[in-house]
Amino acid sequence: MKPTLIAGLAASLLFSSAALADIKIAHVYGKTGPFEAYAKQSHVGLKMGIEYATGGTNEIDGEKIVIIEKDTQLKPDIGKALLAEAYGDDEVDLAVGPVSSGVALAMLPVAEEYEKILIVEPAVADSITGKNRNRYIFRTGRNSSQDAIANAVALGGENVHVATLAQDYAFGRDGVAAFKDALGGTGAAIAHEEYVPTDTTDFTAAAERIFNAMKDLDGTKKLFIIWAGGGNPMGKINAMDPSRYGIEIATGGNILAALKAYKELPGMEGATYYYYDIPKNPINDWLVKEHQDRYGSPPDFFTAGGMAAGIAVVEAIKKAGSTDTEALIAAMQGMEWETPKGTMKFRAEDHQALQSMYHFRIKVDPDVEWGIPELVRELTIDDMAIPVRN
Repeated sequence: MKPTLIAGLAASLLFSSAALADIKIAHVYGKTGPFEAYAKQSHVGLKMGIEYATGGTNEIDGEKIVIIEKDTQLKPDIGKALLAEAYGDDEVDLAVGPVSSGVALAMLPVAEEYEKILIVEPAVADSITGKNRNRYIFRTGRNSSQDAIANAVALGGENVHVATLAQDYAFGRDGVAAFKDALGGTGAAIAHEEYVPTDTTDFTAAAERIFNAMKDLDGTKKLFIIWAGGGNPMGKINAMDPSRYGIEIATGGNILAALKAYKELPGMEGATYYYYDIPKNPINDWLVKEHQDRYGSPPDFFTAGGMAAGIAVVEAIKKAGSTDTEALIAAMQGMEWETPKGTMKFRAEDHQALQSMYHFRIKVDPDVEWGIPELVRELTIDDMAIPVRN
């Protein structure tokens, strides 16, 4: 065989091999542990997002998208090691996850070390795209400031006194700090802050401290709860009758299982990231129908977030024309894409996804097993001045 033909054949084989290469994505998330329900929703959403964005093929230009799952068990050291394994041993093109803010913060330096993209979904702490960020981190999930500003709009006002109850780790403390900043422009004031361990189930002592701090105040009094996972602080504190001190319970949105406790609080207001019946757009219509058909239930809070991440992955690779990290960064900075919540945009300065939030009021329907977050007002990207945290 002539040398030119050999060279041509070799080039052809290399091209075919490259064309048939898989696009590998690691989903590094807490499949087991207290946030297992969140994790399951996130994974289902990620797969549905990729499916939707690829027209059902799960391929981009003939290259199959393969998702490699890794369970952090909600432990920062394990999350860090698994992300390094995904980038190094598995040679994934990029990664998505995790559920926990504490795990996410441990994982951020790994993305920088391996110079690979990590799309954070759904961990919330501001510091992820704030003081601890690096150029390889993009977040499709909302951050604490987006939660805080939306809830401040819903709860703030003149002569309003607010106490906070939160978990004593990055999610809770970042959430309260952002909420305090946001509340400052509304005329409301923080009366007391209470932090408890993440696995707390008895809230008696914390509630008594909150009641004592607020009982003699004049004006509107609200207890704003920032919580993830089990424990049911809202239901347990409500059972202690805070209304005897004129205190109203308030909180943000949550998964459908947690919304069952909201039935006890008709008329309660707050702000949420997602509730399946609120956004009106073709992607959410598809998600609601397909999820109901496949799983027998509506899509949940973190299903929408996972789907937003899955669509972002596909749109970024299409826009970049490759899975090269530098090409992806260039494509994703300032990228806008459509999600079940409508348009999202990666802000170039910190790679945080700007997105709508929803001011709600709880409606109780005896035929629905949870409290229904009924839309009061959509807070769009333009309605919220989300600070860049350094």
